[in-house]
Amino acid sequence: MKPKFLAIAVATTLAAASLPAHASGYRFGSQSVSAQSTADANGAEALDASTIYANPAGLTRLEGTQITGGVTVVMPHSTFTDGGSRRFTGTGSGGLTTQDSYVPDMVAAPSLYFSKRIDQRWTAGVGLFVPYGTKLDYDNNWSGRYALTNVKLESINLNPSLGFKLNEQHAFGFGVSAQFMKAKLGQGVDVPGSLAALAGSPNGAALLRGVIAAGGNPAVLSSVQDGHGSMEGQDWGYGWNLGYLFQLNPDTRFGLAYRSSVSHKMRGGALWDFTVTTDPIVNRIIAANSGRANSAVLLDVRTPETFSINGFHQIDRQWAVMGDASWTRNSRLRNLNIQFPGTVQGDEVIQQNWKNTWRFSLGTSYQLNEKLALRGGVAYDQSPVAGNTLRHPALPDEARTQFSFGANWKLDSNASLDLAYSYLRFHDAEGSYKNSCSPLMSGCTGNGELTRGTWQTHMQLVSVAYTYKF
Repeated sequence: MKPKFLAIAVATTLAAASLPAHASGYRFGSQSVSAQSTADANGAEALDASTIYANPAGLTRLEGTQITGGVTVVMPHSTFTDGGSRRFTGTGSGGLTTQDSYVPDMVAAPSLYFSKRIDQRWTAGVGLFVPYGTKLDYDNNWSGRYALTNVKLESINLNPSLGFKLNEQHAFGFGVSAQFMKAKLGQGVDVPGSLAALAGSPNGAALLRGVIAAGGNPAVLSSVQDGHGSMEGQDWGYGWNLGYLFQLNPDTRFGLAYRSSVSHKMRGGALWDFTVTTDPIVNRIIAANSGRANSAVLLDVRTPETFSINGFHQIDRQWAVMGDASWTRNSRLRNLNIQFPGTVQGDEVIQQNWKNTWRFSLGTSYQLNEKLALRGGVAYDQSPVAGNTLRHPALPDEARTQFSFGANWKLDSNASLDLAYSYLRFHDAEGSYKNSCSPLMSGCTGNGELTRGTWQTHMQLVSVAYTYKF
């Protein structure tokens, strides 16, 4: 079936960075190294130009001109254990029942921010970062192959921003975003199950007669293999974000931030491979009767918007504490209809019905001396997946806890280095996803498979960023 996970094309990454998502949904969640060191609790801190992502009002707290460039290295580990995956016929799907190497050993994502103070009220900036991303590469013979064999989702977001300081208490920020997305997806096609279901039926007899009449070898049908579908698509979308900072006193401030949804029309193409036997004549007849055709692909999708509340308090010359609560409207992603324009085959419907989520984080900073500040934080992030029957192999997501620590090291009066390390532990994710469309149904596209099993995941992130002020 068409790589049903274009559906999740709400994810993508710049130039070559593809990442196992570690924030809720496909959100990458480490757009700032200084923020990562506090488990992203520092939305009201405005430590460097990466405040453009968390709260653009923080630009008004930055002096002169600043450049912050960073990279995050993600080291995931995930395993899948099958719990009874089945074909649409009700028989076992066969294939590998465990998978422990379907995520990359290590991948990296960049970020780059620039800010410039215009006058006492206005500060301008621009950010370039990865908002979404994932890469999963299951074995072509794993037990859930009829749902997914591989998915690579990439994105890059360009975010010009302005900060305006109304007075000593109130500051505002505004930004616009140009977001590029790209998706590559694949899944198996259940040809063996289809032939088994047709055996002894009039349609099965007609297929056999067609093979014989065309000069094909009907004996190869006993060892038929899976077909495969693959696709890719891409799109540019546009959005905006707002920020507000309230300075209660010299040591305490609070922030609000909102980042809008972005609409995408993912366009690309679908290719189907029916090299399922050693006989090209038989392969051609099976392809002609599959109801699948190489074609264009179209999917309308909207990324979820987010709203954050954050605070920062300087306890004394050494200690500071901070916190953040972020709400994400994941309910934007309900049933996803993947269309095949120019063909008679019906849509493939991906049941998502994601739920809205909250992420809570607390962080602290300790100024050890004039040059070195130690930082740390903890966060809890809910999963948007509403239940086991809606947990798909493209996003075997669950709630997770994040532990982070790091440091800010002033190299001299103009330059500083941020380091961050995070460990994320996901709850075990049990899935029992059933596709409602079988290969023998007309008017829809799907394998009718049941993918059932448990995913276990943990992840480490190591990041470094360099900031220069001039």
